[in-house]
Amino acid sequence: MKTPWNDSALIDAFDADFSALVEFASASACPAGFGYLDADGAITESKGVELWITCRMTYMFALAEMRGVQGVSGLVEHGLDALSTSLHDDEYGGWFSALDATGEQARPVEPIRKEAYAHAFVILATAASYLAGHERGRALLDEALADQDAHWWEPSYGRVANSWNRDWSECEEYRGLNANMHTVEAYLAAFDATGERRWLDRAREMMRFVADLGARFGWRLPEHFDKNWVVCPEMFIENPADPFRPYGATPGHGFEWARLILHGRASLIACGDTPGEWMYDVAHCLVDRADADGWDSEKGGIVYTTDFDGKTVVDTRMHWVACEAVNATLALGKVSEELGNDDDVMVQSERFARYVAWADQVIHAGPGRWIHEVDADGHESETVWAGKADAYHVGQMLLLPRIGLYPGFAAALAQVRAHDHSEL
Repeated sequence: MKTPWNDSALIDAFDADFSALVEFASASACPAGFGYLDADGAITESKGVELWITCRMTYMFALAEMRGVQGVSGLVEHGLDALSTSLHDDEYGGWFSALDATGEQARPVEPIRKEAYAHAFVILATAASYLAGHERGRALLDEALADQDAHWWEPSYGRVANSWNRDWSECEEYRGLNANMHTVEAYLAAFDATGERRWLDRAREMMRFVADLGARFGWRLPEHFDKNWVVCPEMFIENPADPFRPYGATPGHGFEWARLILHGRASLIACGDTPGEWMYDVAHCLVDRADADGWDSEKGGIVYTTDFDGKTVVDTRMHWVACEAVNATLALGKVSEELGNDDDVMVQSERFARYVAWADQVIHAGPGRWIHEVDADGHESETVWAGKADAYHVGQMLLLPRIGLYPGFAAALAQVRAHDHSEL
């Protein structure tokens, strides 16, 4: 069956835009790491240098290096320099969340917090750098993984804590699904880079929690919990448009969890395991719910958040949500192909094509330039995300048609590069 994600013209167009995206993102390099780009691609100095952005950029440049993009190896090294020096807490360990880089020397933003969300991206960046051939990335990866055991992983729950103060003496009582989602992604990358099975097993444990949570809440995933992982569905209702802790359910995270669960499924199969039907079924339920609640059939686009009855709360459309919708339907469609479910392949093909068309028409501003936020009418807005600071979601969307679901992005590209070199 012909599917849109296998169309050679689309894959070639994605390849060309990936190279343009990397060129645009390269302007984010600054002395202390990678900065926050505005809409025109200039660094917003007032935003400082954030750990999660520096890690995501380092990760993207490592992927680009393995994809054969020229001139990015030095940017990977620059990211590793930042993770070794300016962003690294030499006194207490771990990494600073943000730096004020307006003075002669960058310094941590007060009050200093260490966040699971950003530390997950340290793993992602260092794993990809190591797989791209930057040997010192392995030492940083090992340190980041040891830090997971020391401070983040909570064995009694099978999930990670959310944040600490600088000296690790005070753990925030809040627990969040977003940080755990990106930790799943990080642990899958750690498994790819190290071959250590415990990282895959931990990722699966978090996926199983999401499966049970989704079944309880009609596949609208609650994001916020207390320290004992009791759901707090009304938390942050006073600030529904927060970029990291919005009230309600986030359809984009439903798509993203679905993709990650299918990556985990593929990893388990590659290990010789039989992962169980629940992983495909849960991914399907999450995608179905996210599409039903999130897609605006009148104006197009996927809303940012809903309540737990599926009613829209924030109707702003985020670029990352569209990217994850594209990736999730591709992943689900590929697994449906594998299982011989032709009817579902047709469903996911329609969704994939619909999401790609909307993204190309509304948020693709030009080669390598993606508008991060538009309002319900498709006009550029900045209520949640200003500028063009993030290349990570778009970059993975542009790469996924080229690779399978296992191994993950970095390891898959490393395999392709090794194969290409072997034929020279």
